[in-house]
Amino acid sequence: MTRSNDTIRVLIPLKLRKKNGRPKIMPPTDYSPSEDQTQDPHILRAIGRAWGWRRRMEAGEFATIQELAEAVGLAERHVSRQLRLAYLAPEVLKRLTCGREASAVSLYDLCFLAGETWQEQAERAFHDISAEL
Repeated sequence: MTRSNDTIRVLIPLKLRKKNGRPKIMPPTDYSPSEDQTQDPHILRAIGRAWGWRRRMEAGEFATIQELAEAVGLAERHVSRQLRLAYLAPEVLKRLTCGREASAVSLYDLCFLAGETWQEQAERAFHDISAEL
């Protein structure tokens, strides 16, 4: 147990700035992110959203992509394209979300990989990275 006069202070040198009207925490100027954090937050967010949409459609909440698009307030074309991310190969999803590997293709191109075989998906999504190793 600690006594009432025992105090632990933790100082974290952060700055608060407003960006687009919202507060944003800024790291110290000498901070450099580690190289193992190469995940693209946009890709992670898109994959999570696609899986959520897939679950809702499989549960019968929506019968068509058009109904889903109207419900989430996005264009049907955008929802249709992003929904494909939920059908990527398990190995590709694992490497993108857990393996901390950056994709060699953009989020837009990643959406079109679902039509490929699982082996081709992995080769195309990570071709630059595999060649460097």
